Amino acid sequence: MKQFMDENFLLQSETAQKLYHSYAADVPILDYHCHINPQEIYEDRQFENITQVWLGGDHYKWRFMRSCGVDEKYITGDASDKEKFLKWAEVLGKAIGNPLFHWSHLELKKYFGYNGVLNKKTAEEVWELCNKRLAEKDMSVRNIIRQSNVTLICTTDDPVDSLEWHKKIAEDDSFDVQVLPAWRPDKAMNIEKVTYLDYIAQLSDVSGIKVDTFAALKKALSNRMDFFASMGCSVSDHALEYVMYAPASDDEIEAIFAKRLSGEGVTREEELKFKTAFMLFVGTEYTKRNWVMQLHYGCKRDNNTPMFDRLGPDTGYDCINNYAPSSEMADFLNFLNKSGNLPKTIIYSLNPNDNQAIGTILGCFQDSTAVAKIQQGSAWWFNDHKTGMQDQMISLANLGNLSGFVGMLTDSRSFLSYTRHDYFRRILCNLIGGWVENGEFPADYDTLEEIVKGICYNNSVNYFGFNLKTC
Repeated sequence: MKQFMDENFLLQSETAQKLYHSYAADVPILDYHCHINPQEIYEDRQFENITQVWLGGDHYKWRFMRSCGVDEKYITGDASDKEKFLKWAEVLGKAIGNPLFHWSHLELKKYFGYNGVLNKKTAEEVWELCNKRLAEKDMSVRNIIRQSNVTLICTTDDPVDSLEWHKKIAEDDSFDVQVLPAWRPDKAMNIEKVTYLDYIAQLSDVSGIKVDTFAALKKALSNRMDFFASMGCSVSDHALEYVMYAPASDDEIEAIFAKRLSGEGVTREEELKFKTAFMLFVGTEYTKRNWVMQLHYGCKRDNNTPMFDRLGPDTGYDCINNYAPSSEMADFLNFLNKSGNLPKTIIYSLNPNDNQAIGTILGCFQDSTAVAKIQQGSAWWFNDHKTGMQDQMISLANLGNLSGFVGMLTDSRSFLSYTRHDYFRRILCNLIGGWVENGEFPADYDTLEEIVKGICYNNSVNYFGFNLKTC
């Protein structure tokens, strides 16, 4: 029986161990998509206790606690930080088969030097150990990032954001990790939302362009893209509940937009026509700027209405949507491609049943302008566990170019989540190592080194065009 989480954790062959320890373990991390707060990076926040850094906004953990029957008081309620931690420790001890068990112990090992198992028996010990460690200067936010060997971070930012914290970080010579904005214009697109008119007024103020037509909206967004680009942005991100509807004429889109600006609601058909026009516009703009377009879909959000009313979004009440828009995605990419305006694109579906469909779509639009110009994104959210990661990479390898894959993203609000990259790298090396051991790929270590380092780091440096050295 193997020891729990030893140095060869998840590495089931000698080849896997060589690939990981020789090529993957020490390669830097490029965090091209996350939700951490740039203000906390600039201010170099020091957390008071482990609950703040571990449970303060982690709906992955909240969902598991609820599934174990923990009262909401100890999750998002008014229980003390220590009480919340003790409840988490109690349920974590039984989280067999859940990636949270692995992630949590990888974090305890890397950042706190704890090699034991966290459960109700050890909770007090770990609480004291972690809080003592967090009080030390080398556990501030910036130092956690440095310890994690991170070279660049892309946050997630709205078009109206001033990006003041990004500017301050860039001007601070004492911190050498790049922190760049990523463009997330969902609020400008979601015409059906009750808050839409307030948002448009805010966009008008920030851009200096009165948004009273769709043409003016496009001008305002282009203005803000120029500003984001001046701050180093080269990545966009979209959360979509649809992909493509039959394109409408400019006059029809103007009429839909005018109707909404007048205070009226729009029909579902009008909403989808508008969103399609919006996405075709921004896709074209991304091509002009050589930005990467990331598309996330397959999520049904805010399913528990009473809890949404109480806690708001992103609190653990979302699920996988069975909608699999493969034909619509192909139509969307083709429409941009016909006019020469298809940018580098990464497609993520929350539904793992979409893996093969996405894999076949990629092959329709690859060209010589970039290696794997159209990418399948890393296993995401409900899929970033061992099985999900393996399935995504096997599907990509079967149908496309795994060696050109841009690899893992953090997609987290926690500064301790960088151990997920280590988790991914172990799974990657075990997968490739298994193919080599089984005689399905030669033991050509020059090529294997290039593939492993590429997926772990170098591919994302080259694909996004960041000012970083490859390794």
